[in-house]
Amino acid sequence: MAWQAGGYAIGVDLGTSNIVAVLRWPDGRTRPLLFDGQPIMPAGVYLDEQGRLHVGRDAARLAQTDPGRYEPNPKRRVDEPAVLLGDHEVPTVDLLGALLRAVAQAAVEAVGFLPPAVLTYPASWGVRRRGVLATAVSRAGWPPADPTTTPSGAAGALGGTVLVPEPVAAARYFADVLRRPVPVGSAIAVYDFGGGTLDIALVRNEGVDQTGRARFAVIGSGGLAELGGLDLDAAIVEHLGTLIAATDPQARQRLTLPETTTQWRDRRRFWDDVRGAKEMLSRATVAPIAVPGVEQAFHLTRDELERLATPLLHRGVAEAASVIAQAGLVPHQLAGLFLVGGSSRVPLVARLLHAELGIAPTVLEQPELPVAEGSLAELAVLAGSPPAGSAAPPVGVPPSVPAGPHPVSPGGVPQVPPGGPSSLAAAGPGWSGPPAPPPAPPAAGLRGLVRRRSVWIGAGATLALVGVVAAAVLYFTRGGYADIAFQPFSEIGSVPTGDQQPTRMSTTLAGDRAYLAYERDDDRLQVVAAEAGSAKVLWQYETSSTADQWVGIYAVRDKGIGILAAASNSRQPRDLIVIDPTSKGRELWKRSVTGNDTIAFYDELVVIADRTAHQLVGLDLRTGKQKWATELPKDSRGEADVSVYRVTTTEMLGGPSNVDSGTRDPYHGDEQRLVRIGADRSVAVIDAKTGKELKSRPNVADRDDYVVAHDGRLYVAPKDGGYRLVSYDLASMGEPTSLYTAPDKEHTAKALAPCGQDRVCLLERKGYEAANTMLVAVSTDKDVKPWRKPTPSAETILSVGEHVSTRTAGSPAKTTIFKPDGGQLLSREGRTVRVDGGNLLHFAENLSDYPDNVSVAGLPVGSGEKPVELGSLKEIRSASCSWNTSVIVCGARAKFVFVRFADA
Repeated sequence: MAWQAGGYAIGVDLGTSNIVAVLRWPDGRTRPLLFDGQPIMPAGVYLDEQGRLHVGRDAARLAQTDPGRYEPNPKRRVDEPAVLLGDHEVPTVDLLGALLRAVAQAAVEAVGFLPPAVLTYPASWGVRRRGVLATAVSRAGWPPADPTTTPSGAAGALGGTVLVPEPVAAARYFADVLRRPVPVGSAIAVYDFGGGTLDIALVRNEGVDQTGRARFAVIGSGGLAELGGLDLDAAIVEHLGTLIAATDPQARQRLTLPETTTQWRDRRRFWDDVRGAKEMLSRATVAPIAVPGVEQAFHLTRDELERLATPLLHRGVAEAASVIAQAGLVPHQLAGLFLVGGSSRVPLVARLLHAELGIAPTVLEQPELPVAEGSLAELAVLAGSPPAGSAAPPVGVPPSVPAGPHPVSPGGVPQVPPGGPSSLAAAGPGWSGPPAPPPAPPAAGLRGLVRRRSVWIGAGATLALVGVVAAAVLYFTRGGYADIAFQPFSEIGSVPTGDQQPTRMSTTLAGDRAYLAYERDDDRLQVVAAEAGSAKVLWQYETSSTADQWVGIYAVRDKGIGILAAASNSRQPRDLIVIDPTSKGRELWKRSVTGNDTIAFYDELVVIADRTAHQLVGLDLRTGKQKWATELPKDSRGEADVSVYRVTTTEMLGGPSNVDSGTRDPYHGDEQRLVRIGADRSVAVIDAKTGKELKSRPNVADRDDYVVAHDGRLYVAPKDGGYRLVSYDLASMGEPTSLYTAPDKEHTAKALAPCGQDRVCLLERKGYEAANTMLVAVSTDKDVKPWRKPTPSAETILSVGEHVSTRTAGSPAKTTIFKPDGGQLLSREGRTVRVDGGNLLHFAENLSDYPDNVSVAGLPVGSGEKPVELGSLKEIRSASCSWNTSVIVCGARAKFVFVRFADA
């Protein structure tokens, strides 16, 4: 069967969770092929007791009676020869063939015959997997397909079914249907976010063929097989499950573990409603969700969805940055960033990509269609003739460039984006970005950043400046920290930003100084020093460098202020600047680092983990001159990735925390050590002043294990189920001491943090249910038994002297404070931050970079006194706030406000 220009054709996007097909008529019109009246067919297959295979919605409906006979994602099983359905093994090619047979039947019903077809496949599939697909094509009764495929741009008549890489089809749609220019040698990134997987590819214009049409080729690919729209649905279901359990535990049980046919049907309806609500929130700000068996419907807001989705979507952004970097490119060199796949219609996807990569994505109103329709455009090129109604755009004549992410109709007409500013990536404690996601196991090279929120500054797609230092006045008594005499808020003053309208603002306190920073309209960073007690401006500094984004500032008492630019990928150079706080912000030195480097500030040093040179480097804080360097260990593959942890002390944790629960206490004292975990699982204890390796030990921890270095000991909790928490003496790094073992293999650690003298705390979860989370407190004293207390859905731990606080990640967040013996002191909606080792500030709302009114209370936990309501901070960006024991400083709309809550 040869394809003829101007004839019928069908393009099929065989997705992991759904199938989309587009028909092209002889006059050039295209329209989606309908399955049971819908443009999308679920990709599931069901085997009934008579041995017949059912597909699509029928299969999903039959699966309610016997889920064991249903395979929802046959494409994921492509590497397996057969899949067990019920008590029969069904060849995987037969499952795929059944899906393609249903597509063929729908096409015949639409036009009377099976038109010439093009079928897409993932860019990562080799000849063997394409061979499985070609066999399925034949078993479905389609013309045979050649698994070696035909390269983009080949001319001549084609026979049989054509196989085309999915990103090439998307690129063809981008260039030929949307008519976006992709100059020769340039590439676009295709971000395919479907129901079951995320696929990312770079597609380059390799030049024109004899017909004058561009030839596209994949030059890099990656993705996350475990991330898709279903994962967003699961996050919503878990969130709602927690709410349902609070009022009707039995309803939650029925939806989580259905036993009867009715319960299975209710579960399916519930998940369908969740998916529908998620899709509705791409158009509206609130969506109802009916819960079977519960009288009143729940309402999900777009803000709630985005808070739940942000940790998942950040992984996708990081993967995109990695794929781009591995191809030796930076985002601004791309001709476009094209979002396809049904899940990419979630507005937050485009906003995060734009904020963190610095390139405006092209987003479709119907993102499920471009791969299928683009395959038809590619088919036309393969046949040596452009499809009807399209023309190649003139190379080098770009249309107007959009300023930000925007939806585009299939015809290529830009639509007006919803009102409101785009969210920017959270840049760190004290920096006004969106509320940070709950801690999760960080990507390679960023372990110390996320889990411990130390003063290490991580880089990559999601940069965060951690450990913003502030001075704290310690109120020591013989029993610990005295209660702060909290008093209602009284405004001290404000510092305006002049004619600038900043979208990102940062603050930090050090001694009697407040340091304020905001991004200028010309992409420079403005730094202002003011007296904390009076808001009197002392000096201002403006960077000579520009950056698309700035991570923020870090004050090392009166010795130096570090300033760091953000990077959109691991290889991009960026500026690290240190200025003198005692001489009106005079620039001391500037150094170029890469996006993959991590930085830590000590009293007299800056320590950089240079992953390009495979070195750990110590620089003089005042001069920037190198004082020492040490090589990083490599694993068996020659990789030299590293995780680095600062050794903390109880004294350090007695000062103010940052907004993300990490410490920003300046009291380093004599503790100047750091712990390096190498790619070979070795651990080295290093003197940060000299770079000397003090002690080392092989085979201690993986880089992504939960690790704490505190009060002279190293604590390690592996991520495996049934984990064992062990401790090492940093002075000797001798044999480990076993402190705690999980009850069974179903229990895993989710967080680890110091929580008092000679004690660490874990968040431990049984299975995948967040409601099963427990707080476990473990002492190094063998005579003190560990205690375990429920803290459902908790994600973070904050130490407050001998007390410990946990916080959930939902909206609103919930904070629970535990006494040293495990008794519960307080449970309250909102977020707490540490003022010192005996006092907290409690924000009634989640912290945000958007100006809003926020109610705050003071909590003297040491004595257990009731909260003191301090009042409301008006129109502040709460994520930008910093504080000491008497003053809080926050960014507002176009100014910084100084407010007192206690006498100095």
